[in-house]
Amino acid sequence: MNWLIDFFGDPANWSGPEGIPVRLLEHLEFAGLSLLLAMLIAIPLGLWIGHTGRGALLVVLSANAARALPTLGLLVLIVLFMGVGTIVPVLIPLVALAVPPILVNTYEGIRGVDPDLRDAAYGMGLRGGQVLGRVLVPVALPLILLGLRLAAIQVVATATVAAYVGLGGLGRYIIDGLATKNYPSTIGGAVLVALLALLVQFAFVLAQRVTVSPGVSGRQDIR
Repeated sequence: MNWLIDFFGDPANWSGPEGIPVRLLEHLEFAGLSLLLAMLIAIPLGLWIGHTGRGALLVVLSANAARALPTLGLLVLIVLFMGVGTIVPVLIPLVALAVPPILVNTYEGIRGVDPDLRDAAYGMGLRGGQVLGRVLVPVALPLILLGLRLAAIQVVATATVAAYVGLGGLGRYIIDGLATKNYPSTIGGAVLVALLALLVQFAFVLAQRVTVSPGVSGRQDIR
C-alpha cells in the first residue's frame, strides 16, 4: 500500500511527457486503434461467413491462432524488420490478437440465430442483406459485443508490450520500474492497467444494456 501511495501521491507522476495522463493517452491510442482496425476486419468477415456458411474453416483457424500467438515475439520481430518510429509495429500484433475473438463471436452469433426466424424473414419478402441487417445482427448483437469486450480487454492488457521496444503507454511504468528496481512505479503501472481493463469491461456491459433489445437479452422492465 505504501508503494501505491508513493506512486500516485508523487506530483511528478501527474505532469510532463512521462506523466500518467500522457501515458494513459498513449495506451488508449494503441488499444483504440488496434481494436478499431480489428473490428473493420473481423466484423464484416464474421457477418459474411456466418450468413453464407462459407469460409467456416477460417474461423476455426483464427480461434486456434489466438491461443498460440506470441504477441511479444511478433512485436520484436516486426520491429527488427520495420524499426521504431511509428506505432505500426505495435498495432500489427495487437490487431492480430483482437481479430480472433471478434471474428469467432460474430460468426457464432449469426450462425446461432434460430433457423425458423431466418425462414420467417425470407417469407416476409426480405432479401439476404435485409435479413442480415434487420434480423440476424440484432439477435446476434450480444455475442458480437462479447467478442468486442474480450478483444478490448486483451488489447488493453497486452498493449503494455509497447514499452519493450521503447514506445510509450502505461507499460513504461512497469518495464522501466523493473529495470531500475523502482517497485512503486511497477506496481502503480500494473494497477493502472488493471483499472483501465475494468473500466473497459464496465463500458461494454453498459453498451450492451443500452444497445441490445430487452427481448434479445432476456431483460424485462420492472414497473
